[in-house]
Amino acid sequence: QVQLVESGGGLVQPGGSLRLSCVASGSIFRIYNMGWFRQAPGNQRELVATISPTGTTNYADSVGGRFTISGDNAKNTVYLQMNSLKPDDMALYYCYCLAQLASGRPLSNYWGQGTQVIVSS
Repeated sequence: QVQLVESGGGLVQPGGSLRLSCVASGSIFRIYNMGWFRQAPGNQRELVATISPTGTTNYADSVGGRFTISGDNAKNTVYLQMNSLKPDDMALYYCYCLAQLASGRPLSNYWGQGTQVIVSS
């Protein structure tokens, strides 16, 4: 079982910044990808950013150059630095992990509980 614990969400004014963190734990053999998705009320869950253990990153067009994803392989941790936040960024942000367990099970997707990001004046 892989457990993902997110933190860093909160209330911020438009134009402000937040830094989200996600720590993966459990009997993990190997992590192949980690990242962030988000879902606003009435919307579909959408990709925000992902990062591989080799450092390859992928971003949604909607975040432009405002967001930066980074990771620490030794700590099984990913971060999402969010700058120039807009009201459209307001959503529940979910940490995502693609991993193989030490038991040898096939690759599986794992999700955190989500951390709320509120962008409001």
